[in-house]
Amino acid sequence: MFDNLTGRLSGVIKTLRGEARLTESNIQKALREIRMALLEADVALPVIKDFIARVKEKAVGHEVMNSLTPGQALVGVVHKELIAIMGGEQAEINLSTVPPAVILMAGLQGAGKTTSSGKLAKWLLEQKKKKVLLVSCDIYRPAAIQQLELLAGQAGADFFPVQAGQKPGEIGIAALDYARKHHHDVMIVDTAGRLGIDEAMMQEIRELETLLQPIETLFVVDAMQGQDAVNTAKAFSEALPLTGVILTKLDGDARGGAALSVRHITGKPIKFTGIAEKLTGLEAFYPDRMASRILGMGDILGLIEEAQRNADQNEAQKLMKKMKSGKGFDLDDFKMQFQQMKKMGGMSAMMDKLPAQLSQAAQNINIDDKVISRTEGIINAMTQQERSKPDILKASRKRRIAAGSGVSVQEVNRLLSQFEQARKMMKMMNKGGMSKMMRGLKGMFPRM
Repeated sequence: MFDNLTGRLSGVIKTLRGEARLTESNIQKALREIRMALLEADVALPVIKDFIARVKEKAVGHEVMNSLTPGQALVGVVHKELIAIMGGEQAEINLSTVPPAVILMAGLQGAGKTTSSGKLAKWLLEQKKKKVLLVSCDIYRPAAIQQLELLAGQAGADFFPVQAGQKPGEIGIAALDYARKHHHDVMIVDTAGRLGIDEAMMQEIRELETLLQPIETLFVVDAMQGQDAVNTAKAFSEALPLTGVILTKLDGDARGGAALSVRHITGKPIKFTGIAEKLTGLEAFYPDRMASRILGMGDILGLIEEAQRNADQNEAQKLMKKMKSGKGFDLDDFKMQFQQMKKMGGMSAMMDKLPAQLSQAAQNINIDDKVISRTEGIINAMTQQERSKPDILKASRKRRIAAGSGVSVQEVNRLLSQFEQARKMMKMMNKGGMSKMMRGLKGMFPRM
């Protein structure tokens, strides 16, 4: 999402780092570039004005102008102000109340409320070890109740059944009574959305809020709406006592302005971001990490946490032993690497959290997630002996594998060539050579 903004800001930063000293003239030039980058990213104009004013005030101060590395000092100022504009510190979800803690989900139709409700239920189950009840008060959208029931089953949460003819207020009160009797820790209430803001919608959700007294009222907003997302967020914050924001579709191709604007406009913290369709695609929002990603510094901590959550630690340890010994790395290990990558959201999700230079190097290699799936199919068409001893793969075996996986013999040969490159790369990584590893990646995927 932030590719264009990151590219523009990285260019400004690179120029400043090359300056022997900072003057008011080159600071003004840098700020003009930053202003243009933010405008192109669809950041709200009041936010841009405030941001530029704060950066300028600190940039022309004694600390930056007299720094031994003025360019880096200014980068530090921009980084701090980006963090501040997105809320400063991470805002955790509040569950400090007598159970059940009620979480009310609000937002327009199509913003992703129902999916986010399912994702949040799974997050609370896995991260906070809470017993969760999902409730749908959306009696208008066809199949909304069935969709939430399906998501509840996939997430491992309980679902409150809705009777025909019940009104949203009746459903909410009955669900709250059910949650108390069945000792649920959290009750997530999905509400009806509209294509636009109207008084009937606002009145209905205000009544629900009054009846249920939620500890959290989360506004779900689509990051791809741009400026409209900010206007909608402002309208909801005026109508409801919002406690936080969930920003969905952050992995889309929008320009990212909503992420920088919504906190400043509403005064409410972004608590979560939606980054994929799958139920595990919900992340706690960290302003400092997002600022680092925008400035091309990556989010290595986020990448490590993702690996810890989704990667098979036993398999990873086995692979590490093989890497250290330099022996035994076979096609099953090769396939396992791809499977671990998929669990972490695929190659594109991983690249998004790498620092700009590494991410750009990997993007130049153009590793396609579809190609990775095809690679798995080729390996699955092999026997166990062939996977553990790929040297025995001669012409007749390759033809059989190609036919079994629906690819050409050339693709089988390409896979084996990539595997050999990977084997070499494991040895390079064992010796600690990052530049050698990146060259190895280019060798692995020359045509992908």
